[in-house]
Amino acid sequence: MSAHHDGSRTVSLVEAAQILGVHYMTAYRYVRTGRLAAELDGRVWRVRQDHLDAFRQPRTAAAPRRAAPAARLVERLIAGDEAGCWRIIEDSLAAGASPSSIHLDVLAPALRAVGDGWHEGRVSIADEHRATSTTRRLIARLGPHFARPGRKRGVVVVGAVEGEWHDIPIALVADQIRGAGFSVVELGANTPVDSFVEAARRERPLAVLITVTTTGRDAMVRTTAARLHDEGATVIIGGAAVTAERRARSLGSDEWPGNDGRRVVELLERLHGARSTAVN
Repeated sequence: MSAHHDGSRTVSLVEAAQILGVHYMTAYRYVRTGRLAAELDGRVWRVRQDHLDAFRQPRTAAAPRRAAPAARLVERLIAGDEAGCWRIIEDSLAAGASPSSIHLDVLAPALRAVGDGWHEGRVSIADEHRATSTTRRLIARLGPHFARPGRKRGVVVVGAVEGEWHDIPIALVADQIRGAGFSVVELGANTPVDSFVEAARRERPLAVLITVTTTGRDAMVRTTAARLHDEGATVIIGGAAVTAERRARSLGSDEWPGNDGRRVVELLERLHGARSTAVN
């Protein structure tokens, strides 16, 4: 902390981000979009303490109602407008949304809406593919926001079985897990059983997470889970096609994560805590 020229105290933008409890890039967006006043001191952005205190106060003034980011994103995804999609995401980040929330509360609902539109005949297959490709690029751009420095809390293997081609759910949950401080081995979609087994042998992971998005692959999921159990691995099975604990257990899941990235992270944290306690 240092003194400003008018006598007020200042903090660096890194310190301001820590005080606000947000990623540095989110704090930088506050500055770039004019929501938080800052001055460049050499190569370091500095924020006056009184400006930071004012920024932290709850906003009570009425603001014009605007469509939710997920709803606005749907149209841009269908159009394949990556730049327009990214502006919506940046606006959400600047408004205080976490990268995790962007994944779970903006991208995922928007994708579901596109999928529903395709099933109902309102969205063409070409538009659905365009939206999916655009989403992959957005996830890649968001990826660095989930990087967490320091020692990792354990390894988690994530993938989908052979014949399951949906890779976006894998990428979304993998980033959630990385953001919680775990190391992730991301196998991707259409992964053969032997590849799961090899990863389990090599990494000795905290858990192996199998995502199941479509029906019709139950036999392969059960075979993969059984082979992983033979290696002593903890298997977690979840996704859009696993909507109840009974179904997850029938497929060979040791735990029930639900179809929610936040619950997956909570489950992994519990497993990590139990393993740490057992080691100590």
